[in-house]
Amino acid sequence: MTAPSTNEVKNINLFYAHSTQQVSKSDWQRLNTHLEQVGQLAENFAAAFNCAQYGKAAGLLHDLGKYTVEFQKRLEGKHPKVDHATWGAKIALEKYGDCGYLIAYAIAGHHAGLADGQYRDNQKLTHLAERCDKINLPKLNFVWQSEIEGQLPNKLLPPPLKSNQGFGSFQCAFLSRMILSCLVDADRLDTENFCDVIAGASNNIRGQYPSLTELKSNFDQKLNLFKSDSEINKKRAAILSAVRHNANTLSPGLFSLTVPTGGGKTLASMAFALDHAVNFQKRRIIYVIPFTSIIEQNAAVFREQFGEKHKAAVIEHHSGFNDPVIENHTNQLDSKSKLKMAMENWDAPIIVTTAVQFLESLFSNRPSDCRKLHRIANSIVILDEAQTLPMDLLRPCMATLDELARNYDCSIVLCTATQPAFKEEDGFQGGLENVRELAKSDGIDPERLYEQFQRVSVRHIGELEDTEIITRLREQSRILCIVNNRKQAQQLYHGIADLTGSFHLSTYMCAVHRKLVLEKIHSALKQGKDCRVVSTSLIEAGVDVDFPCVMRSDAGLDSIAQAAGRCNREGERKASESPVWIFTAKDHAPPPELKAYADKMKETLSIKPFGDNPLGLDAIKDYFGRVYWHKELGQNSELDKHDILGEIRKSKLNSLPFDWIAQHFKVISNSMKTVIVPFDQFADDAIGQLYSLAENVSVGRLARNLQGYTVAVPKHLAEELIKLGELQYVEQRRDK
Repeated sequence: MTAPSTNEVKNINLFYAHSTQQVSKSDWQRLNTHLEQVGQLAENFAAAFNCAQYGKAAGLLHDLGKYTVEFQKRLEGKHPKVDHATWGAKIALEKYGDCGYLIAYAIAGHHAGLADGQYRDNQKLTHLAERCDKINLPKLNFVWQSEIEGQLPNKLLPPPLKSNQGFGSFQCAFLSRMILSCLVDADRLDTENFCDVIAGASNNIRGQYPSLTELKSNFDQKLNLFKSDSEINKKRAAILSAVRHNANTLSPGLFSLTVPTGGGKTLASMAFALDHAVNFQKRRIIYVIPFTSIIEQNAAVFREQFGEKHKAAVIEHHSGFNDPVIENHTNQLDSKSKLKMAMENWDAPIIVTTAVQFLESLFSNRPSDCRKLHRIANSIVILDEAQTLPMDLLRPCMATLDELARNYDCSIVLCTATQPAFKEEDGFQGGLENVRELAKSDGIDPERLYEQFQRVSVRHIGELEDTEIITRLREQSRILCIVNNRKQAQQLYHGIADLTGSFHLSTYMCAVHRKLVLEKIHSALKQGKDCRVVSTSLIEAGVDVDFPCVMRSDAGLDSIAQAAGRCNREGERKASESPVWIFTAKDHAPPPELKAYADKMKETLSIKPFGDNPLGLDAIKDYFGRVYWHKELGQNSELDKHDILGEIRKSKLNSLPFDWIAQHFKVISNSMKTVIVPFDQFADDAIGQLYSLAENVSVGRLARNLQGYTVAVPKHLAEELIKLGELQYVEQRRDK
């Protein structure tokens, strides 16, 4: 490394990380101060997974390129954009060898994102090798050696990862992403604190939440769901008792919670999580829900249990309104505006999120997505309706859950009414091992529970035209009909709309709208009034309604079980008086992605013992075995359609494919656009504030408030609405 000229040293006496409007620089943030503080934060964060020294080194080196004349001029507004991240990555590789790669990826990508290690086709980011081979980087001033180098760890020991045979590269990629998370969170928190001080803002309130012990105490006081002496509540109480016993006696790791619909899974799983967290000193509880449509409902249930005082302890976070919405449509360069993009870092004790947000973040290369990931370490993760995990990405998902339990001290709960064959012992090669059932103790086990919770009679009634379905709907005073697409739901609703007490539910309704409709449905059912509902499958997962009769269009057996859970939910009628009619919609073939599941359902029900008891555990196991084994028998495994695990296994430390992984791991295709709906005055006001991006506006808070007003629509439809002037991007109105 060449020494700078004497003139250069005289011109730059102090190096800064962030600037303000003060020309005197009296309140600018010193660079060494920023690096030391980020290093300390990142070190603390990474300690949660026994890699504190990696976090410290990443924090100290991440902005090393700011020790250049060019960047200091940039802060003064006298120089264009400067690459200030590559120098830190280069030094990491020079100083730490192979272990240095684990932090070099994170340092180089803490703004742009994790790049591939070496060149690959269709890469979106310049790969790490090319960046570190740059010969035209600004000259690094020797001052960094006196201010920072002495604080760096002398060496980085190999990370203490518990081996999973054949998954070495996967574990390294996972760890590097976790280090990025620590670095990004630390960097943004320190910058946020600096900006708050300059603005004279009150002390940052991040992290000021009640403890899980406090939340558990409130939860226990309000847990009155099972106080009724009804038979079904006695069964729920038995399940709760077994789960809570196991929470305190079973060591952290992998769990299943297999409880029939209506068995009280939601509160039982949270009770387990609170007991287990307090007993084993876990940091937080992350509740992963399959669909955006029910996230607000579940969060509201938990807030009710924790009490008004602790409502803020529960954070909802889903992909409906995420960082890219802001990040892609803001051109401001100052630090405060950039911080408005940093919406969520999951520092609350209870996180309620969606499977899309949770899983895609774990495979993302975007700093804003990855920021929160280190908070998952030493936490309890509950995957509600685990059977809905994406089939075509199932192997990477299983590898991730195993890794969280194996090396990040997580307890993972697969919570479902229809436990899929995710385990190695079920015949799923590469499945999870040592998964322990929580609904199991003396006198209680999943098999007996399914017998005890038999509350409906299920049968397939054949093929029906829309007119025949409408006739059945009109004949019943209280009935729920679930179909596979929005078009059919709309047509059926029009056929009964003239009747009092007719309702329609769709994913094209924002969550706030759906909530209002569900409140009307609950009220009608409670008062014994007419109530006919036509819905898409959104009503199947966790929506607490109780109909005497349910109709369900052909679907997978797990979906049939979910639909049945909306019938005779409280067990007040005989099973023979609570029909669940499965039908084939003559005028509406199921979507291709659902047809295969519907076909496997019919295969299972065609077998005599299973047809007589379609919701029994044996039938469920047969169904999932057919689904997974069929996929495995294909020439190319459909459980990892892009061979993500194979690509990672083929890679080495210097060629990890972060950019490629992020492009291929998509739970939901990029063909959908998120639209914010001005459904009421509150939404309209919040949208107005979003347009302005005023200095006193917290975009993070706005994003949370607007989550309930978002709808995902196909990209082509959104484009047509934009052409018609019915939709517009935020930046279009703001610039006018």
